[in-house]
Parts: sequence; C-alpha cells; structure tokens
Amino acid sequence: MPGGHSQTLRPFLWRAERLYPDTEIVSRTHEGRTRHTYAEYADRTAQLANALDEYGIERGDRVATFCWNHTRHFETYFGVPNTGAQLHTINPLLPDEHIRFIVEDAADEIVFVDPSLAPKLASAAGGDEGEADGAPEFDGVDFVVMGSSETDALDATPYEEFIADRSTEYDWPDLDGDRPAGLCYTSGTTGKPKGVEYTQSMLWSHTMASQTPQGIPMEDSDVVMPVVPMFHVNAWGMPFTATAAGAKHVYPGPSPEPSDLAALIEEEGVTISAGVPTVWLGLREYIAEGNDVDLSTLDTVIVGGAAAPRSLIEWYDDRGVEVLHAWGMTELSPIGTVSHLTSDLRDADYETQVDKRSKQGLVVPGLEFEVIDEDGEEIPWNGEAFGELRIRGPWVTQEYFARPDASEEEFVDGWLKTGDVVTVDEDGYLQLVDRTKDVIKSGGEWISSVELENAIMAYDGVSEATVIGVPHERWQERPVAFVVAGEGVDREALVEEIESGLREEYPKWWVPDAVEFIDEVPKTATGKFSKKDLRERYADQSLVEGAVPEDDAPERE
Repeated sequence: MPGGHSQTLRPFLWRAERLYPDTEIVSRTHEGRTRHTYAEYADRTAQLANALDEYGIERGDRVATFCWNHTRHFETYFGVPNTGAQLHTINPLLPDEHIRFIVEDAADEIVFVDPSLAPKLASAAGGDEGEADGAPEFDGVDFVVMGSSETDALDATPYEEFIADRSTEYDWPDLDGDRPAGLCYTSGTTGKPKGVEYTQSMLWSHTMASQTPQGIPMEDSDVVMPVVPMFHVNAWGMPFTATAAGAKHVYPGPSPEPSDLAALIEEEGVTISAGVPTVWLGLREYIAEGNDVDLSTLDTVIVGGAAAPRSLIEWYDDRGVEVLHAWGMTELSPIGTVSHLTSDLRDADYETQVDKRSKQGLVVPGLEFEVIDEDGEEIPWNGEAFGELRIRGPWVTQEYFARPDASEEEFVDGWLKTGDVVTVDEDGYLQLVDRTKDVIKSGGEWISSVELENAIMAYDGVSEATVIGVPHERWQERPVAFVVAGEGVDREALVEEIESGLREEYPKWWVPDAVEFIDEVPKTATGKFSKKDLRERYADQSLVEGAVPEDDAPERE
C-alpha cells in the first residue's frame, strides 16, 4: 500500500538528540535551576519508559501529570506517549470536585505530582490536605512525586527513585498515527469538564503546522520559554515544536513572578516566550517600577487566552519585542490562528500594522473555517459582519472523550462549533468579538464586550478590565465595566476619562452604564477572565438602575 510511515512524535526527539546532543534544557524547580542536554534528556526519557513498563503500564493506559513547567514534566511528554500509553495532563488549579471527576473519568493508572501540589492532590483525592490517609475515590491510583525525596502529603515514590538504575536504552515501538497520545480536559466553566484526546498524528500535524512561517516557527538558535502551563493543552505545543527545531528549552517552574521571568530571560537568553496577557502586563509593570531588565535577546512573545491591549503591543514594540497574537482551543491542540502580517502589509504604515496585529490573525495552514450568522448563513469578509466560528482540520478533535452528548451538541458535519463570535476582514484576519455566551444583547442589538475591554485596557491606570451584561428590565442587558486600577490612581478622574473616551469612539448605547472598581478580575483555571463569576455576583439590574438614558439605547426602526 503506498504511503509513508506513521506520523508520530518519536522522530522529533530522535532528531534533536542526534543533531543537537549538547543543546540545553533548563528548568527552575523547587530544588534550584537544573540543566540537561538533549542527550541526557533522551537517556532519562528512556529510563522513564522502562520504569513505566516495569510498573505495568501498557499501551492505551493513561498516565497523568499534576505538575508545573519543568524538565521532569517535559520528560513525560515523550516518555509516556512514545511507549504507546496516553499522557493525561491535569490542571491543578481546578476545583477538587473537577479533579476527582477527571481522574475517575480518565481511569488514570498513575499520577506524577509536584511536591508543592501534593497537598492539593491529596485534598482532591478525598483526604485532608497534608494527610496521606487514603483516598477512596482514587483507589488503584499510585503517585510519583516529582523530586528526589518523599512528601508528607501523599504516599508517593520520588521520581528520581522511580527511574533510578533503569536502562538508558529502550526499544521504542512502532505506533499507528491514530494511537491516542495525549488527553486534556476543558476547564468546565459550565457543566462537567470535557476530555479532548490527541492522537500521535494530531500532535505531529500540529507541530509541523506550528513550524511553518505562518505558525509559531522556531530554529535551532532559539531559546524557548513556555510560561503558558504545560498542564493546559501541552503548553500550546511549544515543547514539541522546540524539540522539533532542536532549540534550547527554558521552563520557569512553579508560579513564576515577573522577577523570575526577567532573570530567566536575561540569564538564559530567551528569544521566544508565550503566555496570557497578564504575564506580559506583569513584566511591563515590573519594569515600570524601576527594575532594570535586559530584553535584548527577546524577539517574540506569543499571547493567547485573551486579547492583548493595543498599548501592550506598542510598549513591547518600543523595546524591540514583537507581540504575536494567537488563538486556539483545547479542541484544536490548540493553535488555530496567528497574527502574522502578510507580505503586502509589511510596508504599510505602523497604525495599520498594529490594527492587524491586534486581531487574532490568519488561519494556520492545514485548517479550514467558516463563520455562520444567526440565520445559518456564512458572513461576508468585511470586518463588520460577525457570527460563530466553525473550524476543522487534521489536529482538530471530532469528538469528546466518553461524552457523546457533548459531541452531538458541539460538532456538526465535521465542523467544530467553537462558541467564539468573530469577524473576518477583507484580508482574512479573524478578530474575536466575544464568546457566544458573553456577547451583550441590548435592545435587540449586539455589543462586543471584548472590544470594550480592549478599549478600556488602553487607558493609563487600568491594570485589568472586563465587561459583562447585567439584566435590565427594558433593554434585556446593559454593559457594566469592572476595572482593576493601579496604585495611586484617581479613580473618579479615570472613570470620567474612560466614559468620555468611549463616547467619542462608540455609539452611546455601547458605553457601559457603570464602571465598578474591583481588586482582581476573577479568572478561570486556565487564566482567562471568568465572566461567569461576575454575572452570578451581579445578577440583577441594581448597578444600572437609573443609569440608562433614553438616547443611550439603540435606535429602533
């Protein structure tokens, strides 16, 4: 039968260890900063594979991690799926009940856990934090603690003991491309979390697409630091892409502060990094406080999870760092679009370029999409019409793990219904308008909460901002802005500046009827703004009573 060899992860590591044996993998851990070469990493990965075999892990079994970003976690990325087992990364920021559900639903055989997260896992397993008194929900599950010593929180074998004295040679099996290699659950903001499986060929395809100039390409000269968590959609695939390139890896470890990131950038020569906007806002604030940080090696920061404020893009531009928007989902492994400039825009004026770069970008080669309006019709590409984004491709899942009900609801004719509301401009750039559940409908007209958030975030003195629709008896919903202000900011003056600025830029009925100051915007377990929490907290119209002038409502024909 004609055709090539199965598309699997194995060749990426094979190439890296042979062509770049001395390239480093650096990690900030609770034990200090560690260093391994690709050659040493390959040996340790083989030791892990042998240890899993000896433990009794077989093809198709699921091996879980409950870990931050570090080298030992990275060893599971190749050490587990290349044996034919399935790597299940668990988000430690989820509520206990979600973690219990996920471990049981996945039927994990073993869980690798960080020392700092062991009490959390013990609590989720049904015991008290800090006690290893058994866990009825986790019966049959063993634990390995990611370190050299035991933990008081769990009955767990230390990782270094688990792989010690194992052979550095391993007879890696030939695997089919459709062999399940990874598993990640959605955050479950509504209902139970949904599992998304990644096959070998899905991860291979995603890696190869990322390596195209229209993806997030990396070279062997790059130093790659994923700040985005390795427990969430494989750190956007960056550990696989960096390995395919033969690049140096830098892992920031548990709960890195801006000072930690700054030190790693300076001392390790980081060229590419990625994280949610709050990461890069935090680094900007750290520098603004007077800390001297050398960003000269940093070429690109990739932003996903939420839109980066235009002011943030411009601030990093001034320091020679490109902010590259990307959009994706757990169901997409996760990259779907990246905001590269097309060749005909590279000579455009700076404002035009920033306008394009502020959008979620162009679809990555290999994917197809359509945008459907309320009438079931495709929208025109004019930058104004909007609808729900649907997408398909070789690394887009076609069903949820053990959830036929959810699969039937969210997939149609091979398309994934993303739940994201977008516009597409004449050049093909997608811009996220909102989630379908977050679009504000006022007086029969739509208001984009995301667009308002981006506009508010541009004002000096605003650290974070989000906009939700609150119920209104007459107008269905009205927008309310929630703002986290910087220290020493004159809040009254800031509100006046925001409201007057928005009235100049948007229709009157778009302008929030109230600006409320909060200490912190609630966030989901993956770092995104949790508007659900705010909507539950402000589920009546008291915030906007008497604040909606008649002429602020949309004009009706």
